[in-house]
Amino acid sequence: MAIRDNFTYTDMDLWLNDRRVTEIECLIPDLTGVARGKILPRGKFTQERGMRIPEAVLGMTVTGNYPTDDAAYYRAISSIDRDMILRADPTTITMVPWAADPTAQVIHDCYFSDGALVDFAPRTVLRRVLKLYEDKGWCPVVAPELEFYLTDKNIDPDLPLKAPAGRSGRAETSRQIYSIDAVNEFDPLFEDIYDYCELMNLDVDTLIHEIGAGQMEINFLHGDPLGLADKVFYFKRTLREAALKHSMYATFMAKPMAGEPGSAMHVHQSVVDAKTRQNIFSNPDGSPSALFKHYIGGLQRYMPSAMAVVAPYVNSYRRIVRHSAAPINIQWGVDNRTVGFRIPESGSQDRRVENRIIGADANPYLALAVTLACGYLGMIEHLEPTPAMVGSAYDLPFELPQGLPEALHVLRKEDKLRSVLGDRFIDVYAAIKDLEHLEFMTVISPWEREHLLLHV
Repeated sequence: MAIRDNFTYTDMDLWLNDRRVTEIECLIPDLTGVARGKILPRGKFTQERGMRIPEAVLGMTVTGNYPTDDAAYYRAISSIDRDMILRADPTTITMVPWAADPTAQVIHDCYFSDGALVDFAPRTVLRRVLKLYEDKGWCPVVAPELEFYLTDKNIDPDLPLKAPAGRSGRAETSRQIYSIDAVNEFDPLFEDIYDYCELMNLDVDTLIHEIGAGQMEINFLHGDPLGLADKVFYFKRTLREAALKHSMYATFMAKPMAGEPGSAMHVHQSVVDAKTRQNIFSNPDGSPSALFKHYIGGLQRYMPSAMAVVAPYVNSYRRIVRHSAAPINIQWGVDNRTVGFRIPESGSQDRRVENRIIGADANPYLALAVTLACGYLGMIEHLEPTPAMVGSAYDLPFELPQGLPEALHVLRKEDKLRSVLGDRFIDVYAAIKDLEHLEFMTVISPWEREHLLLHV
């Protein structure tokens, strides 16, 4: 389910002509999920059919720094900072709704000079996993549910965030889960968001108010993982721009406010047979298949090792706390929201697994790649899941890493994930996250000043 199914370069040129586009934003998602790239005049974009950008653009921390002494990093990324060649994917062409002049945006794939895809680029990592499914005659289907917070503008990072005022002129002070009136407080913003998403073919489905003050959730229609990752990537950018237009911030931080629940990206996932289009998680009689159980077994076995990818920042682990609407372990259960892997009630063709561990701050390409990789390994290795959880899983022990250093340690040593996701990706990604953690450790928090300054 691409934004423009089966679009070719010729189709893209005609589409740009019809809209009298004058500029193109040429985008690549980096490992943190940030949009990098260049803005080209229409004529140059059409003439060159590509551009060059330094390889190290994919190897930066969220603060824009680079590892300087990690040997594995420099075995993966050239020390001379060579160019990558970028080529537009015509199926991702869409307008930039908030631009003053007719401007389009298009996502690019990254190539080495020999024509090979850059193997540690996020889209390439996801393509690599999807190829494993293709070779088995399988097609994974996903549907992300993305939580986020609206906040008051906050230009001082030392000050806590707070909920924004809506149409009433008042900010939320109580939990308003599923409240229609609370969503309607921000009608002007959401009208813009739906208009933007329709113009961009993002196929958003339902909007709900989540548990936290100013916390919302948007659901996407199910479809192809690469197409959905593109849409989530575009949506994050779109929401931030729309919020700024209405004098608010929109944030996908996993835990932006103390005392409020964190934000997740729940991913519903199933697998269909490429020829018959039947859900392989169900037997012909409608009962759960062995592959369905093996998929769950794979998520249970490998997701703790993948935690650094789906919880990529120090802040991510503030969400993974007991009794906070987030899972703390790898249990599974039917229609049970306290577990890491929920099985919604459904018909046999719609049988699926909802991974509830992934944070809203995760790179959507990498998050989808790694959850599908875990399920794939489970099916290939015939892994059996534990018995289904009945009752609350919140009081059980933690089964997930509780901090970024621990998560990076288990990611680096998990050979099976390394073989599926790629050596160079693991080495580059882990080096970047090590540096981000080091940068975080140089900052003194308000908690330390409040509780340690005069008491220790």
